Order: sequence, then structure tokens, then C-alpha cells
Amino acid sequence: MKAPKASILVIDDDLVILPVLRELLEAEGYAVATAASGDRGLQLLKEQTFDLTITDLAMPGLGGMEVLQYLVQHQPDCPCIIITGYGSIPSAVAAMRQGAYNYMAKPVDAAELRLVVARALEHHHLKRENLLLKRQLRRRYGFANMVGQSEGITRVFELIHKVADTDSTVLIQGESGTGKELIAHALHYNSSRREGPLIPVNCAAIPEELLESELFGHERGAFTHAVRTRLGRFEQANGGTIFLDEISEMSPGLQVKILRVLQDHAFERIGGIKTIRVDIRIIAATHRHLEELVAENNFREDLYYRLNVIPITVPPLRERLSDLPLLVQHFLTEFSHKRKRPRQRLGPGVMDRLLDYSWPGNVRELENLIERLVILTEGETIEVDDLPEKFQAKAPTVQTALVELPAEGADLNAAVQALERRLILQALERSNWVKSHAARLLYLNRTTLLEKMKRQNIAAVPSLTRR
Repeated sequence: MKAPKASILVIDDDLVILPVLRELLEAEGYAVATAASGDRGLQLLKEQTFDLTITDLAMPGLGGMEVLQYLVQHQPDCPCIIITGYGSIPSAVAAMRQGAYNYMAKPVDAAELRLVVARALEHHHLKRENLLLKRQLRRRYGFANMVGQSEGITRVFELIHKVADTDSTVLIQGESGTGKELIAHALHYNSSRREGPLIPVNCAAIPEELLESELFGHERGAFTHAVRTRLGRFEQANGGTIFLDEISEMSPGLQVKILRVLQDHAFERIGGIKTIRVDIRIIAATHRHLEELVAENNFREDLYYRLNVIPITVPPLRERLSDLPLLVQHFLTEFSHKRKRPRQRLGPGVMDRLLDYSWPGNVRELENLIERLVILTEGETIEVDDLPEKFQAKAPTVQTALVELPAEGADLNAAVQALERRLILQALERSNWVKSHAARLLYLNRTTLLEKMKRQNIAAVPSLTRR
């Protein structure tokens, strides 16, 4: 026997219409309960949950408007359809303003009833799914799910906790793969804007000539192929949060327009003259050092200070290796559950190899590795042989002569910087100044090597450094 499609409560004091409505709805497979008065209907609503309520508007005693008010206050996810005579249609319209899904005039048409009920239930289903999804997102990005105990990441978590429920603009900086997008989600879903949308925009992934339209939208006819008006991401984010990822890749002309949105929360669509105002929070992120880009005149200084109200710098994984065992266990549990496999454990030596690695791809690289191991490893134990080739041999340690500390002391930072400079130059010489090869020799990614070269004042052209 098939389960009923949905449960519906029908309230009507007309004892001729009531059984007819019940018969029509039961023929469609719905489970139907009826009440011949508003008081009885309200009693049933308090005793059980329904997916939909259909109520007559005018009844002796408790009327349909009172039933609607109860639903709006106590069961807002249960849609309500009002049935009314032609003479009271203005009252039915007023009921819709107060939260009714729709109204139908008597005599009720059977085909119209089926259609309106089906649409109301679909609306109810989508609304319930949306609420469930938002609850899942809040759980996923809740503070309890943030993994790490190292000093650097703990500071990040504390900062997120302090600023999440504010409207302050946040700038998240950190290398690729450190979890900047996860932090943006945590900020949104732990704020009072969590019921509103979170709209992400990857500024580096959208061609420059399309990014302005993507952000601000355009009017019909604004340019070739603009056949209809299109809402931009800022309008879509109204009431919620917009996340501008890799904002450092934005062109200077577009930076000016973003600056205005930050200042006034207002803009015009491309080809439009109407000023559109939005209620949004802005979160931006970049893997580059914006302060250095400002110094090089590659990023607007005024925009940088507007974005940098609350700066959050995410440490790379190599600087928080004490968190690596926690992250490994977290990902093992997550992917074992997702793949419906017994939870695997690490064999002898595996964690040592993971700790010896420099993790140029950061937490994302670790996550991808654990997912691959969960899928490909047979048995309950992940052994060293199951790791990719780059993990098979331990990273060679740098052999340096022991230096005795002078009686007057020594500048440790200067000594470390000198050693780093010497090793970078040796790697560049050995690789014939091919940066990607030199980075591999130093167990770094290419971007990190270039940043270190810049800090060490090592020119990209070898002849300038050899003089």
C-alpha cells in the first residue's frame, strides 16, 4: 500500500462542500482530515502536524482569518489556502497579505483545486528543504567543526567568533588551499544574516570583460546579446553576504566601482540610470599580499583600507603542523562516512612522512590526499606504500655546520634569513634559474618561492644577483 502524498486539513462549516472536497483530495492520494468549524480545525492543528490547510474564510465563531493567524504564528511552514465567496474576495486578498498562500472562490473548481493544492505543497516542500539545507550548513560551518589547536589557527577561530555576527567588512588573506572560503562560510552562517543568501564570486575565474556585468548586472539592450535585464551578484546577495574571492585580480577600473559599493552600498546596472541600494555584508579574500600590491601601485590604496577593516590571515599548513594529525583524523572520518567504508587508520611511519612534507597545497592538498587514500587503499590500514611517490622518501635534512653562539649573543632572525637566502640561491643555480625546478628542490610551491625571493631581494634575472 502506497503512503499518502501529503496530509491536508480541510475546514468548512458547509456540510455539503466538506465531503466533496475530501473526496476530491483523497482521489489524488492525499491523507485528508476535516473539521466542520474553525474551533475544531484549530484543535486539530494543535494536536497534529499537516502539510497544508484549506479553510473557509467566513464561518460562525472562529473564522478562517483566525486560523490563518494561528498558522502564521505557530506553524509558519504549513501553507494555507483560503476558500471564499465572491462577495468576500477583498477579504481573501487581505488574507494573502497576512500570509495565506492563495485563495479560491466558491464554487470550487475541481481542476483548479488540484492545481493550487499541488503548487502549495511543492512550495511547502521547497521551503522545508531550504530550511533543512540552511540548518545543515550552519552545523557544517559551526565553530564546533573547526579543526585545529595550534596557536595561529586558534587566533583565527577566536577572531571569526568575535566578528561573525557583525556587518564589518572582512579581508581574508592566506595561501591557496588554506581554507579562506570555509572561513567566509563560517562568518556568514554564524551571523544574523544566515537566513539570507551567501553569494560567492571568484574574481580570477571570470574574464575581466564579463566581471562587471556579473557583479552589477545589466539592463536589456545595454550591449550586444543583452536580450533581457539581468540581476548581478550584488543584487542577488541583498539581505545576505557577498564573498569576493581573489579580489586582487580585479582590474583598476572595477576596483573604483567596488569602492563605491563599499562606501554607499549603491550602484547602477550596466546601461541603467537607476541607483540600486543593497543591504549586504562584504567579505573579500586573496592569496596575495595586498599591502605589497598597494606599494607596487597594482591595487588601490583606498580600496585596500576599505576592505581591511577586519583582517584575518590564515597560516599555511606547514606553519601549523601540530594540527596535521587532527586534520588527518577529521578527513578519515569524513570520507569513510561519505564512501560508506569502515574507518581506516594509519600504519607505522605514515604520519612521519606526512609531517615531513611541506604541503604547498595546504589543507586542500591534505584533504584530497586522504580522500584518495580512503578510496584506493584496500583493508583497514593505510601503509607507507599506499602513499604517492613524493611521500615515499623523507625530505632530506639540511646539513649545516654547528656554530657556537658568541658570548655577546647573535641575531637569530638575521642568521635564519642568511641561511634561507643562501639555500634559495643554491637551488636557483642548480636549476639554471628555472623557478619551478628550484621550488621543487626546496620543497616549496612556486608562488612561495617567488614571495621569498622578493623578500630576500633576489632578482628574477640571474645576472643581476651574481654581480
